[in-house]
Amino acid sequence: MRKKITIALAGNPNCGKTTIFNNLTGARQKVGNWPGVTVEKKEGRLKYKEYDLNIVDLPGTYSLTPFSIEEITARDFILNENPDIVINIIDASSLERSLFLAIQIMELGRPALFVLNMADVAEAKGIRIDEKKLSQLLGLPVVFTIGNKNRGIDGLVKEAIEEVNRFDKGKESRDVKYSKEIERCISRVKTRILENNINIDGALRWNAIKLLEDDKIVKNRFQNLSSKASKDIFQTAKECRKRVYDLFEDDFEIVLTDDRYGVIAGIIKETVTNLAIKRIDISRNIDLVLTNRFLGIPVFIFFIWAMFQLSFNLGAYPMEWIDMSISAVCGILDKNLPASMLKDLLLDGVIAGIGSVIIFLPNILILFFCIALFEDTGYMARAAFLMDRVMHTSGLHGKSFIPMLMGFGCSVPAIMATKTLESPKDRILTILMTPFMSCSAKLPVYIVLAGSFFAQKAGTVIFVLYFTGIVIAILSGRLLRAVFFKGQEAPFIMELPPYRMPMLKSLLIHMWDRSKMFLKKMGGVILVGSIIIWALSSFPKSISYSVDFDKQLNEIKYDFSQIIAEASDDKTEELTMQFNLEIKNIENRKELERVSKSYIGQIGKALEPFFAPIGIGWQASVALVTGFVAKEVVVSTMGVLYGVGSDEGNTLGKALKESGMTALSALSMMIFVLLYVPCFATVVTIYRETSAKWAGFNLIYTTMVAWGASFLVYQTGVILGAG
Repeated sequence: MRKKITIALAGNPNCGKTTIFNNLTGARQKVGNWPGVTVEKKEGRLKYKEYDLNIVDLPGTYSLTPFSIEEITARDFILNENPDIVINIIDASSLERSLFLAIQIMELGRPALFVLNMADVAEAKGIRIDEKKLSQLLGLPVVFTIGNKNRGIDGLVKEAIEEVNRFDKGKESRDVKYSKEIERCISRVKTRILENNINIDGALRWNAIKLLEDDKIVKNRFQNLSSKASKDIFQTAKECRKRVYDLFEDDFEIVLTDDRYGVIAGIIKETVTNLAIKRIDISRNIDLVLTNRFLGIPVFIFFIWAMFQLSFNLGAYPMEWIDMSISAVCGILDKNLPASMLKDLLLDGVIAGIGSVIIFLPNILILFFCIALFEDTGYMARAAFLMDRVMHTSGLHGKSFIPMLMGFGCSVPAIMATKTLESPKDRILTILMTPFMSCSAKLPVYIVLAGSFFAQKAGTVIFVLYFTGIVIAILSGRLLRAVFFKGQEAPFIMELPPYRMPMLKSLLIHMWDRSKMFLKKMGGVILVGSIIIWALSSFPKSISYSVDFDKQLNEIKYDFSQIIAEASDDKTEELTMQFNLEIKNIENRKELERVSKSYIGQIGKALEPFFAPIGIGWQASVALVTGFVAKEVVVSTMGVLYGVGSDEGNTLGKALKESGMTALSALSMMIFVLLYVPCFATVVTIYRETSAKWAGFNLIYTTMVAWGASFLVYQTGVILGAG
């Protein structure tokens, strides 16, 4: 019978933990969320000899202090789920920084293995680590690995299994000893816990340390077990904290942190030799340019410009192929299926809905590949560093800019990316700001309206719209922080990891994981929404037309047959083109009236009083309603409602002008599209990542902001005589 072992992988961000996890599990992994929290959960399986290994990738964190969701999640999993062993992935080139988390893992009293990853980077920096001495000092196995080259992975698994077997035979973890006064406090609290017969999860020593650190989560657990006994224990901890403060004039946590770093300094002195103290630090030299006060922002803007150019220009080719494939499938089905409501549903609802998602997959893959490239090389952390000062104006820090940056591609993965933020308040605030960023789906609307009404200035208008979205997002953040998220800002360590050569396998895994989630969350939502829009625009079937369009068509066909019979051969082609144009105009007018009297047309007429003050007619208001499903369908809806094909940009622009739309009302509509409620998939994602309350608030708030901004622009223009 195979033996099952659960392994938890822990480590700092950028230590190579995910690379090792991918090497261990390959395709045998699944991604989800931890129960009750929005932190990403990764699990994978590995068969090794007679063992079935379940490997859990814990959230990257710098400590186990209960400050962020990631720290609490990692700590609670180790304590409550009882993994057989915790493997701590350590950046061998930054041993001192990494050992702070390692010391706290040892305090948990669980079986552990320390992995010195990126050994080649440490060697390149002239750092030599005596792993045998380190293992002897810590009382646990230590192995070297090079994750991005898949070296040392087998040794890691072998040592982990052997350590589990040692604990099964009675081995105990070694305590990390601190200064005399700290140890005296730990001993007093431990004794008090034993005297009160409190049986609680976790090592006795670890619980004593947490009570001395005034850990609220651990204190609540003690309180729930026995309120009477907990008072006695809390009083002892309080007395110890006071004594430490009287002696050192600092809180217990600070004194203990100093002791931990003292232990780390001793370990470093015993086990590390620096062979090249004066070696040039390549990462630091690169940062002289990329994080420079004057050059950093222009370079960053160039990289972002290049990312979007690559995403849209390179993605245009496979997008065209997918579009052609979908059109071919529709053509085949259209010819072979008999006319029926089921056929309309299949072509205009199901295939159109799925196609509207799949067609953007190449752009999304390329965009996420670039973002993964930024992350794996270490540049994404520099982007957060550069934008930190700007983001502080809305009460956030630079790390919040990363999800907002992703919002230029799509708001759904951007909102999911807020999981990296430590503070729940910062996470919700960033989620509420992100929909104001101009996602790629809004660009077709800008191109049609700006191109039709602003001609040579269209590019400038579109740039101003993107810039306006950023400004509105930051101003909204400032307002919402003052109203709903009062309190001290969460501290943010500007961690700048060393630059690394990205591994193609890791980039592809990251790219596909995110794109897969995008398809999973978007596909079903857009499909259902498209079917609803199809139904609203297709019913009721019995419509009383103001004109007998069928009679007009028959008359034109009869007249054409008479004219063409008498025309010379050289005139036949010209007459045929005129005939087709007249036929199309009548069909478009018929479709326009049909849609205006459908349920969705009735909705548009009902909304007309709401949109009239901002210069938007009922046809455009219906297009905005359909845009709630996906912003991509705004242009195609306008094409139908204004009586032209959605793919005929010049004709649509002419129809918009003929309908009475002006440059001012077009600008008002673009402002509204920029700011109003995001697509249905984004609202659903906000609900899943926060709550129904915040999803509903976002829907109302964004619409109010959009209407207010459009009203201000339109009415100001009317007063000034623009248009």
